[in-house]
Amino acid sequence: MSTNTLLQLSIATLTESTFPKRPKDAHKGNFGHVLVVGGNKGMCGAARLAAEAAARIGAGLISVATRTEHILAITAARPELMCHGIQTGADLTPLLARATVLLIGPGLGRDAWAQALYQHALASPLPKVVDADALNLLSVKPTRQNNWILTPHPGEAGRLLGCSLATIQADRVLAAKQLQECYQGVVVLKGAGSIVQSSCTSYLCAAGNPGMASGGMGDVLGGVIAGLLAQGFELEKAASLGTLLHALAGDKAATEGGERGLLAMDLMPYLRKLVNLL
Repeated sequence: MSTNTLLQLSIATLTESTFPKRPKDAHKGNFGHVLVVGGNKGMCGAARLAAEAAARIGAGLISVATRTEHILAITAARPELMCHGIQTGADLTPLLARATVLLIGPGLGRDAWAQALYQHALASPLPKVVDADALNLLSVKPTRQNNWILTPHPGEAGRLLGCSLATIQADRVLAAKQLQECYQGVVVLKGAGSIVQSSCTSYLCAAGNPGMASGGMGDVLGGVIAGLLAQGFELEKAASLGTLLHALAGDKAATEGGERGLLAMDLMPYLRKLVNLL
């Protein structure tokens, strides 16, 4: 890329991004409040995975806006999460007022319920991580914001740019740059060798393994990045550090148990260990 420097994310990146030591009198309000919006019918697991990842990476509070029928399942599995049944976009208003970071998309779907929540969330001035079906909705009516991180896989990237999957994969660095130019903010183009693209810099993440090609991994990544934003990292640092932490957690989980059968939930204990080593 003629105007960009391609930097490789590595352990050195982690060393440069050490979390500040938490003061003795710290409280949960010091570390941000992530609101996860998603979990349509049959997809509550995506919202739960994203929310738990944000918690495991150190965010202070996590709320989940989801279908009412999913509250019991999410709360039973992870009672630390605050779940809210949402019927309309307007129902998000009091939740957005309390949040510091918004993650929109995990398990969101594309029906009328999803579109209403998406439109209401998009109007919020909060910093955002936009993932999954929120990206598909964005591709239908493109817009630009400076305070968001987009996390498309190659198929979603193709829809956002109006091109084929093959075109995206032929030059992933160029595709990430085009996405950032079109939509602004920071872009994480997921896949083997994820690319993190800011307005001036491209980062390559060489960590990660084929075992991570399983359902829910992208939801975990979205939660990790949102959790870092909640703790005060700016967009580019949250996206690059989050991408690397996610990949390294996947590598550690695969080293211990093997790549085949690796699940998104398997990353959680390693995410916690990694952020406590920084």
